[in-house]
Amino acid sequence: MFRKPVVALSLVVSTLAGTAVWAQTPSPAPPATTPTVVERTAKGPTARNFQVGVYLNVQPDCTSGTLPALRMVIPPANGTISIKRGKVSATNYKQCLALEVPGFIAFYQSKADFVGSDEVTIEVKYPAGRTEVQRIRIDVGGSGGGAPAGPKAPAGQKI
Repeated sequence: MFRKPVVALSLVVSTLAGTAVWAQTPSPAPPATTPTVVERTAKGPTARNFQVGVYLNVQPDCTSGTLPALRMVIPPANGTISIKRGKVSATNYKQCLALEVPGFIAFYQSKADFVGSDEVTIEVKYPAGRTEVQRIRIDVGGSGGGAPAGPKAPAGQKI
């Protein structure tokens, strides 16, 4: 639902030779809201896609609103971000006991040989005018799957 902007009007009355003149002057526009900055972290394996963000818009009646607009402000230095559209199911989210809504899901994949820390900055603009800037620190390391590595043998010995 879109609401029409409310414009406050001030009333100016002046008299010119006994005649009342009414003039309307619009109030100044409200100041632009500054974006909220959110710091987040994600962790995953080298050279494989893993989820770093979910973006949706849930209305107070637990239905989906218009999805937010996403813009990559600063790309990751050692990998790529891809956005996929999907359905997000949740229970006990805010006042909603159960819901399933469409959403955008952000995935990160590092370069084949990268191990370390990377960072991406994404701007999220919601239809109601709220803007959020997310700085996501991504810790990349190893294969990420399977069992933890066992003890290492000194060179030339078997365990």
